[in-house]
Amino acid sequence: MNTPTVLRTKIRHVRTEPLTHAFQYNSVSWYVDIDELPHIPVLARFRAEDHLAPPGKTVRQRVDAVLSDNGIRDTGRITALLAPRSFGYVFNPLSIFWCHDDSETVTHILLEVHNTEGDRYCYVTAPDERGYAEVDKRFRVSPFNDVSGYYGVTAPEPAHNLSVRIVLHDGRGDFFVATMTGAAADTHLSAVWSVFCNPALATSIRIRWQGLGLWFRGLPVIGTMNSRTRWKTGTS
Repeated sequence: MNTPTVLRTKIRHVRTEPLTHAFQYNSVSWYVDIDELPHIPVLARFRAEDHLAPPGKTVRQRVDAVLSDNGIRDTGRITALLAPRSFGYVFNPLSIFWCHDDSETVTHILLEVHNTEGDRYCYVTAPDERGYAEVDKRFRVSPFNDVSGYYGVTAPEPAHNLSVRIVLHDGRGDFFVATMTGAAADTHLSAVWSVFCNPALATSIRIRWQGLGLWFRGLPVIGTMNSRTRWKTGTS
């Protein structure tokens, strides 16, 4: 898949314990080369401060810092699935960075997770040839779950279509599954219109609405979200 490409995506969450709950919504993401980030005034702007935590004036510098902190020396191309800042607002529930070596093989995948409290965490994984990796859960995304268990992540770099699957495993089994699928927007006009509708803001509202619905159904909140996790990274 060429960069940059605007992807129309479908995001689906399925919970089976202790309540059964599922929802799906449409969104928009950008598949980009982080050394050649696009810029559409007002509609799409990629700021380094919105992605990853280590200091750096560019997204590339921040990715390199995360890799270096984990003893990784990838020097090749880095592609990413990101949401841009649109009309001054951005929300990236999940950003994915595919780190290549000089032979264009993906050697590491960075998964940056943001919660609705403004905290962030970056998982650093070494995937197999299918793009699959396992990593211990170390960051609270939902107030209804603690940090027990581990994720099984399948996130191959998109060739024609996007297909990401994340399964949370713990003592209850595979009780939570999130998928993100997508394809390139069919026209430049539809891509610009999708960004104009500000899907990042809609996503943030939808997540809060779903959480409120679970709370009304009696799902207990486990403690409080911890902002001290804001700057951490972790390896698989």
